[in-house]
Amino acid sequence: MKQEENQLFNPDWAKHGYIQVYTGDGKGKTTASLGLCMRALGRNWKVLLVMFTKGGDNYGELISFKKLSPEINDNLTVVQAGLNRIVYSNNVCSSDETEIQKGWKVVKEAIKNNEYNLIIMDEANIAIDLGLIDLDDVIETLKNKPDEMEIVLTGRNAKPEIVEIAHLVSKIVPVKHYWDTGVVAREGIEY
Repeated sequence: MKQEENQLFNPDWAKHGYIQVYTGDGKGKTTASLGLCMRALGRNWKVLLVMFTKGGDNYGELISFKKLSPEINDNLTVVQAGLNRIVYSNNVCSSDETEIQKGWKVVKEAIKNNEYNLIIMDEANIAIDLGLIDLDDVIETLKNKPDEMEIVLTGRNAKPEIVEIAHLVSKIVPVKHYWDTGVVAREGIEY
């Protein structure tokens, strides 16, 4: 028991980077990752945010990021890897795959070159689930990440293989949602 207690308070944990997954059908996965992004930027971390399946400039977070102080903004790189629409299994096209593959290439290079303290792969689980990013490639890349790098994957339908290698998995479950009453996505709340 003593040895286990000592491991729980190991100061090297602060230096180790983990793999986090925010998944499930509830609202708040991207929002949680963006909160983590802001926290990391506040601590002078270098952050890469790749927004898979999301193009266009009508996202409140993108507007906010442009207004950050230069000192903070210098540590943030945002890459949009999607078209200006929502991607579903019934509307996926080759242009989606092209954009998503560009984003995946950015992530792989950033991991290989150890360029960031935190990499957020927003909606990566959706891209993987739709077969737009190869699951085995993701697993292999994540397993070989630098020890101190933190990586977050968001999106519904996280593959069991991703969940298996992750250190933290949060499943966001809807209990009640105003969308069920016909409310549509609202500026400032959903985007």
